[in-house]
Amino acid sequence: MYGRTFVKAGRFFPSSKLCSVCGKLAQSMPLSVRGRACDCGAGHDRDVNAAINILAAGRAERLNACGGPVRPSLAVAQPCEAGSPGSAAA
Repeated sequence: MYGRTFVKAGRFFPSSKLCSVCGKLAQSMPLSVRGRACDCGAGHDRDVNAAINILAAGRAERLNACGGPVRPSLAVAQPCEAGSPGSAAA
């Protein structure tokens, strides 16, 4: 309605376990752990890391590998393509 795209992330998407820098997935992370250091050297706050991963997942749903839209925009049908000109009874 306002030019926004809504993309729903899956319920079990590992947004806080996934490193937003290198993509490595942590095996387990209890809710009491609020931050972590990845093997790649990046330090993450749990909520900020999850937000970055969810944003990236939403963008992946809208763009193809080249960064363009996945589906081409709709085109208006030309009068000759929209059906027979004139009445169907004629």
